[in-house]
Amino acid sequence: MKKILLLGTGGTIASIKTEHGLKPALTAPDILAYVPDVKDFCDIDVVQVCNIDSTNMRPEIWGKIVSAIRKNYDRYDGFVLTHGTDTMAYTSAALSYMIQNSRKPIVITGSQKPINIDGTDAKTNLRDSLLYACDDYSENVSLVFDGNVIAGTRAKKMMARSFNAFYSVNFPVLARIQDRHIIRYIPYDPIREPVKFYEEVSDSICIMKLIPGARPEMLSYLFENYDCIVIESFGVGGIPDALLAKFYDEMEKWAEKGKFIVMATQVVNEGSNMEIYQVGQRIKQDFKLIEAYDMTLEATITKLMWLMQEYRGEYDKIREGFYRPVNYDILCAFEEN
Repeated sequence: MKKILLLGTGGTIASIKTEHGLKPALTAPDILAYVPDVKDFCDIDVVQVCNIDSTNMRPEIWGKIVSAIRKNYDRYDGFVLTHGTDTMAYTSAALSYMIQNSRKPIVITGSQKPINIDGTDAKTNLRDSLLYACDDYSENVSLVFDGNVIAGTRAKKMMARSFNAFYSVNFPVLARIQDRHIIRYIPYDPIREPVKFYEEVSDSICIMKLIPGARPEMLSYLFENYDCIVIESFGVGGIPDALLAKFYDEMEKWAEKGKFIVMATQVVNEGSNMEIYQVGQRIKQDFKLIEAYDMTLEATITKLMWLMQEYRGEYDKIREGFYRPVNYDILCAFEEN
């Protein structure tokens, strides 16, 4: 029988009703008590990392999760993390970079309704996650929700209340879980590299979401306060003419100090390609910009957080590392090689 470590962090799955709304209060042992039948196929221990609404998730807590898994890595066959849905995609992406090459499954799950109310999806999601964590062919970081197994770097919350909350963006789901059977869609390719743990990431990063009429002064403020700006552009990517002069001034000023811009898109599916239109092609060539292509925004942000901590101020190494695939996060890396 496989030995699994269940790590609790709070979220809706652990919430109770109060006069001020749902609030995380149930601990990991409390949650486990609602699915007693899972003891038929796995032996489970629990660790309570924190008990928060996932709106309050932050990089320091990611570090605590990584530390807990690292310390217990040799003692267990797999790990299941219960988490709130609102920032779950960020955490699943972050853990994909902070725990790399894990031959043991690290599964993240949660629910849209608390586990202690009727009609909840929590029990099914937790059972499915534990089942997937016990399977011999499960590896690396994944998110399990509503029967879908999604690579940790490809998950995005697309529904605010429905049970099918998470979609796999620009990549197929790894597997489906139905009636306690795992149906895999991606061929098994065993990890051969040694596992690596990273307990710290940089938080000197922000997002500038372009809107029609965006003011160029924003760039000055953001570069003053952050080392990396991710620009969520329109369509396949570009900078409006009204921002160009300021963009060139700021890039030339701050690039020498190791600060840089990464271009992404506001469009969820199919990704960016700045080579298509004049508004994108010129600036990409002039500044050798990093482009997110088909990566999710959550993966883009957390990968940069990891790389900025790992290669402090070394832009060429950050750029090279960004296009190196990790846990299925990018398919277009060949365009930069």
